[in-house]
This record gives sequence, structure tokens and C-alpha cells, in this order.
Amino acid sequence: MSPHHPGSRSRTEPGATPAPGAPLTPQTLQPPQTPDTPDAPADHGHPFDHLTPQAVLDALDAVGQRGDGRLLQLNSYENRVFQVMLEDGGAVVAKFYRPSRWTDAQIAEEHAFAAELAAADVPVVAPLPLADGSTLAHAVVDGQPFRLAVYPRQSGHGPELEQPETLRWLGRFIGRLHAVGAQRPFMHRRRLDAQTFGHQALQRLLALDCIPPAQRGAWLASCRQALAMVDAAFAAVPFETLRLHGDCHPGNILWREVPGSANGANSASSTGSAGGPHIVDLDDAVTGPAVQDLWMLLSGSRAAMQAQLAAVLQGYRQFRDFDRRELALIEPLRTLRMLHHSAWLAARWDDPAFPLAFPWFGTPGYWGQQTTELREQIGAMAEPALEPDLGQAD
Repeated sequence: MSPHHPGSRSRTEPGATPAPGAPLTPQTLQPPQTPDTPDAPADHGHPFDHLTPQAVLDALDAVGQRGDGRLLQLNSYENRVFQVMLEDGGAVVAKFYRPSRWTDAQIAEEHAFAAELAAADVPVVAPLPLADGSTLAHAVVDGQPFRLAVYPRQSGHGPELEQPETLRWLGRFIGRLHAVGAQRPFMHRRRLDAQTFGHQALQRLLALDCIPPAQRGAWLASCRQALAMVDAAFAAVPFETLRLHGDCHPGNILWREVPGSANGANSASSTGSAGGPHIVDLDDAVTGPAVQDLWMLLSGSRAAMQAQLAAVLQGYRQFRDFDRRELALIEPLRTLRMLHHSAWLAARWDDPAFPLAFPWFGTPGYWGQQTTELREQIGAMAEPALEPDLGQAD
């Protein structure tokens, strides 16, 4: 990932990394270990060090997915994800969850949400039933417990967000997802709010003592001022909560072309499942406001974001009403994403993959930039909310 925080108004999402079948940007803090989290640390090294090729193949064989010996580790930071070729000529993607991140109940809700979406013909790469009929398995490798799920392999590419019709299609897609998400609540998964993604992130960073003394004062002052504005924004906006994708940036959307068309975005206006956007993973599914799954599709100047948002909402409102008051939460949500991302990096620093992938994290330059960007967010949160013209999205 580049030094730009993942809430940047740039179109590129620097942290996008493949997950089951497609890219995924990880972003979560490690919660406290709970009684139904069978993830005792290994005796040495990092838990993921135990996932040798043979260990992966043995774990899959135990759940009825017999590999032919060929596998490829995909580039996922938060979990460990492998493409595995099977003896029957097929291929699957196996996801080994990060130990201690989620409980069985939280993962069960993730999988159930995917199944509900699939049943409603919302394109999603849902986990496959395993030998015992469940979608979540447990494996123990050298004394280290893991949770794992298996997915069908899916191909595709990122959406072309420069085209208004693509944005409208994505709006329809997310509207359909939210229509399903609003049918019942999560009981165990996290809630996206200022406390969970903001204040807890701040406390984690302070507890880990990862901010150099020279940058700490300025960063902390900006952080606390920004969080006060986030708190005020969330208190001022009466919004409905529902089950969300939670991390719906372009790198997490797999686009498949419409069969027989060279450009699916231009040629189709339906919601058919053969082409267009697909969800590849619900690992970060949360309870929160609908606008969380919309704002990361926007980039550029205020005028550009208003035009993009108009196109997205034109599609979205074909399937679900949208409360425009939630638009006042866009910049507060961007601020929470910044803080959450820094805390996520700090909490994962014991994983050898992270210092290699993010060598700039924790440097004076990083925290100086974070301070600058928090000050920019303070200014952005003081501005009026976006006001898209829903009659002129082209």
C-alpha cells in the first residue's frame, strides 16, 4: 500500500488485495479473544507460518476438497488465501481466516448473508458447502487452530467508474444488496460507528505506542478534534442501520462482462447475474448506515463526486429509498476509515507480511502525513454535504 490512506479521494484504492476469487482490501482491528475463538497462539512464529502447501492440501482433503498438488497463494494480507486445483479438474479458492479475528458466530452471519444474497439473485461468490454440509470448517495444524471456508473460483476485473452507466449499475447492485441486508439484523458482527472505528482505533494506537514523540502531539490534537466532529455528525443525522458489505470500494468489486458483449458497462442496463458487478467476499460485513457502501465509489473534486453520486443514486433508488441526510456522514466515515486503517496496521505488525508490505508505516513521515490529512478532513467535515442533482447524472 502506498502512504496514501485508504480514505483518499483518489480513484485508486492502494490497499486492494485479492481475496476469494478477487481483490480485497483488509481493514479490521483484532478483537479480544473470546471463549468460542479456538485460536490459541502457536508455540513459535506467526500462526500463518504453519500453513505449508501440504498443510493446506491436507486441510482441504479433510473437508472433501481433494487437491491435485497444485496451489497458488493469493495476495491477501488479512487472511491466507489459496487457489487450489482439484483432482476432478476443477479449482477452488480456500480462505484460512486470521486466528482470533472472528468468532464462529460472526463467520456464520457472514456466510448466511452471502447465502441470502445468492438466493435473491444478487451476484455474490458465496462459500461452498463442505463434506458435512456446513460452510465453515476447523483445522488444526501443528497445534494451531484455523477456521477455513472454500469458494468457487471467479474471474473478472475492476469496474470502469468513469462511465455513468457503470455507476448506475453499481447503484442498482448495491440497492439490491441493501434490500436484502435490511430484512434482518446482524446479531454478532461489528457495528460501524464512531466508537468502534474511531475512539477504539485511537486507544489501540496509543496503547501500542507506535507514534514517534515528535509527531505525537500534533497528530493527537488533530485526531481528537476530528473525532469530536465525527461524534457530532453521527449524533446529528438520524439514520437507519442495516447489514452492509462494509468495504465496498472498487477493488472489492469483481466486474464480469455481459456474454457476447465487448463492453458490459455500455451494453446492459438490466440487473442480470451473468455480467456486471459481483461481490467476492463479505469478510468486513458490518451493521451501519447505507451511505458507507456508496461513498468509496466517489473520487476527485466536489463537482466530480456530486456527478458520480447522482449516477449511483439514480440506480440505487430503483430498488431502495435513500435518505439524503446520510450524505452528511461521507466525510466523517472517511475520517473513521483513516484512523481504523492506521490502527489495523499497528495491530498487525507482528505478522511478518506487514513490515515487508508497509515499510513506511510508523515513520515520522507517515505520521506527519496523517496529521496533514486529518486536518484536511477537519476542513472537509466543516463543509456542506454533497448535493447531487439526480436529474442530471450524465
